[in-house]
Amino acid sequence: MGLGEALLARPHDKVEGIHARVGGAFYGVADLSHLPVRHKFMMMMPQWEFLDFVRDEAACWPGFSLRMESEVTGLIEEAGRVTGVRLADGEEIGADLVIAADGRASVLRAAAGLPLENLGAPIDVFWFRVPKPRTPDNRTFGQFAPGTVIAMIDRGDYWQCAFVFAKGGAEKIRSDGLDAFRQRIALAVPEIADDLGAIASWDDVKLLAVSLDRLTRWHRPGLLAIGDAAHAMSPVGGVGINLAIQDAVAAANILALPLSHGEPVDRLLAEVQDRRMFPLRVIQGMQRAVHANILGPMLAASPQMEAPAALRMLDRYPILQRIPARIVGLGVRREHIRSPAVPIR
Repeated sequence: MGLGEALLARPHDKVEGIHARVGGAFYGVADLSHLPVRHKFMMMMPQWEFLDFVRDEAACWPGFSLRMESEVTGLIEEAGRVTGVRLADGEEIGADLVIAADGRASVLRAAAGLPLENLGAPIDVFWFRVPKPRTPDNRTFGQFAPGTVIAMIDRGDYWQCAFVFAKGGAEKIRSDGLDAFRQRIALAVPEIADDLGAIASWDDVKLLAVSLDRLTRWHRPGLLAIGDAAHAMSPVGGVGINLAIQDAVAAANILALPLSHGEPVDRLLAEVQDRRMFPLRVIQGMQRAVHANILGPMLAASPQMEAPAALRMLDRYPILQRIPARIVGLGVRREHIRSPAVPIR
């Protein structure tokens, strides 16, 4: 698309490797420096910065229109086909094709009655942030302590922390009190103990009820679901946005040209799902394996815990770290833009 340099001009951090710390020892998990791409790193960029970039670049196209603060509450249907959406204020917007990209709690998915398969996720996550000084390199890592797993994401001047716990355990943690929560974090990550006052109340701690699911059918006449609306991902690996963007590229490759010619595309919607279902099954299968074989045992670990065999193997043979790097950085069945730059009707 030729947008790489413009995106890199936005504020971001580069992550060239991912590590885990168990019992005070660091283990290499993923080495992105060998990826077969021009930019051999993972970009850490605030979501609003990325969305602003997408908005600004899309505004160059005459057919682009962005409606802010416009909540979609339902679908418009004619003779069993979706023909548009209805907004909270009652306004109706017609469309040749509605793309449901409204996240894991998708209103459009529910309104369309698309069948959902729940794969189950045994974890939930508390998100919070803790201030930190900037460092020359990005120091993102995963912290594993007895009964505690915390992903420490280096966002420059603060840590974005994901405190992982067994599903349904949020109220128990809250009932133990904020001081006990901060103490538990300090025991696991002692270097941030002095900064935990940033968690002043439970309002500073956001619950993510983790879901792992997928639609068994992503479409119906006039509508296609992609991204989290089609498949909610676990936060393991941080690959949800990768799959969502790849879904969008696959959809554009298959649908853009016929849509630009005013041709019906209902018969093509299944091709998008068929194209994307294989990589989705592979990645979700890997996430389930991590839940069962790494996170589960770690959350139940005794004080004498040791690093899982998989971590020890990755660290002992660094060349193996290229495998998780490729999965996280590139995914399975990479998508390349092949849709033509056609004029928008």
